[in-house]
Amino acid sequence: MTDERQSRRTFLLGVGASTAALVGLTAGQSFELLAPFNLFAPRVKGDGPQMLPVNRTAAQAGVVDLAGDPSWRLRVEGARGSIKLSREDLTRMPQSDAVLPIACVEGWSTTAHWRGVRLADLLVLAAVDPDRDVRMESLQPRGAYRTTTMPPHYAWDPLTLVVLELNGQTLDADHGYPARVIAPGRPGVLQTKWLSVIREEPE
Repeated sequence: MTDERQSRRTFLLGVGASTAALVGLTAGQSFELLAPFNLFAPRVKGDGPQMLPVNRTAAQAGVVDLAGDPSWRLRVEGARGSIKLSREDLTRMPQSDAVLPIACVEGWSTTAHWRGVRLADLLVLAAVDPDRDVRMESLQPRGAYRTTTMPPHYAWDPLTLVVLELNGQTLDADHGYPARVIAPGRPGVLQTKWLSVIREEPE
């Protein structure tokens, strides 16, 4: 019985040590001080366009041409019908700033300075029902997160933005140019990049 307990203890200690080592060797993707030990993590904190990691580039998403097309319009659909806004239209609207973290399912997280139009302002323009979910559609032609649904408490949060700038610069294509969503407390995969349509979900 003693040998069995000893074996179990040894096994659990081994698992614990392995887990601690893996965490320690990947934590550098989120914590700058641990960056030199970031041996196995897929991303590095501060590495990437505009000092923010990217888990899916515009090229990988198949949106390079669509995102760069001058005829791009963001379509917002609600009770007033469909409103189409160019990027220039969006830049002429009141701009808001938010310093918010973004966290990825790969395990990294970092904080960035986002600037753009409050999503709530766009929903008001289209007379979207504040009690309805809002659907976001991306330019990417396929993928699990080509469309996402946002509950009202996120959609109407004053910190939820349709982002046009990141860290003081025009949003990079790999971060969702011409426009993307950022909302507090949402996983990175639900922060839709390369926005195409925002619409009120039907009942």
